Amino acid sequence: MKHLETICVQGGWQPGNGEPRVLPIYQSTTFKYSSTEEMADLFDLKKEGYFYTRLANPTNDAVAAKINELEGGVGCVLTSSGQAANFFAVMNICSAGDHIIAANAIYGGTFNLFGVTLEKMGISCTFINQNSSDEEIEAAFRPNTKCLFGETISNPGGEVFDIERFAGIAHRHGVPLIVDNTFATPVNCRPFEWGADIVTHSTTKYMDGHATQVGGAVIDSGNFDWNANAGKFPGLCTPDESYHGITYTESFGRKAYITKITTQLMRDLGSIPGPMNCFLLNLGLETLHLRMPRHCENAMTVAKWLKANDKVAWVHYCGLEDDPYNDLARKYLPNGSCGVLAFGLKGSREDAVKFMDSLKFVAIVTHVADARTCILHPASHTHRQLSDQQLKEAGVAPDLMRLSVGIENVEDIIADLSQALEGV
Repeated sequence: MKHLETICVQGGWQPGNGEPRVLPIYQSTTFKYSSTEEMADLFDLKKEGYFYTRLANPTNDAVAAKINELEGGVGCVLTSSGQAANFFAVMNICSAGDHIIAANAIYGGTFNLFGVTLEKMGISCTFINQNSSDEEIEAAFRPNTKCLFGETISNPGGEVFDIERFAGIAHRHGVPLIVDNTFATPVNCRPFEWGADIVTHSTTKYMDGHATQVGGAVIDSGNFDWNANAGKFPGLCTPDESYHGITYTESFGRKAYITKITTQLMRDLGSIPGPMNCFLLNLGLETLHLRMPRHCENAMTVAKWLKANDKVAWVHYCGLEDDPYNDLARKYLPNGSCGVLAFGLKGSREDAVKFMDSLKFVAIVTHVADARTCILHPASHTHRQLSDQQLKEAGVAPDLMRLSVGIENVEDIIADLSQALEGV
């Protein structure tokens, strides 16, 4: 299968003769074998198969295979949330005493994960402004830096990450580029084609598209040469004494990174999604290629309408021709970006609250990127754990509202926004 539309529908589960046409739900924790030797071979990674769902499950693996094919990787691991995916992606190559670099405009939860929680584990993070010069960004690298992290489209600010540029910077310093591709999805951007090494997703968002399950994904391109930088990555390039002395790069080649996530991190941390959640995710993936163009079309219409409204102070949507990220959007997102835009009203914070509380079917929810239009005030909700200084560093203005435009009729969306603005 060559086309993304077909992969969305047909990828992953490939039924044999007489098998179910629809992906089955293997709602079992355990799998039976006839001999101890067979089971031992599975534990020793000599054979592929299933023995305990915390490590792998047939339903989960079929969905992981579909996402891997959509992104063009060598392997994918599903996790119980997008946050777990970002944690696994970084922890798979980091230990206490290491350092990472991340764009400051990333999602508030990830900002806190890197800046606070990882710090408690002895892993420090330097946040950089992705609009800084190459020289300023390269100055952040240290001998113990293990990766560079950014989001294809930042949440909530809508900044577009210059993947090719940052891949070059990361590779000059012998580290991989990790890109969270949640908002764009592989339908609108495939970061591996621009030099990224590892991609993460919150599958809770557009991939599911219906707010029915929480999940995440880590996909490995297989392109980063770990052995060429072996001194930086002993976990991959030296024997793992916790797993029979396996050296992942020797035993698994291009799949070393993704195999280590499963055999080590998933074994120890167990952040695996339930098979039922993966079944629901697969249903969402089957229509991803249909929904994303509608999200983008509606969002562009709404962005233009907001920009023309005299009660709106500013609008950030990379599809707008005068947006600061339009040039990057044209390069990386020529078919559209996503349905999420940011804007602020003229007036006070109280005016913004009054506007949001006056909306009828556009819902105030702690969610984004599904079929239904919703809105949120990040400084009060998703980013409220951040200090004023951290909000500033993350590019979250106090008046910023994040509008996730759904796939309803766009005239109805605008009508609701219009009536709410009338009272401001």
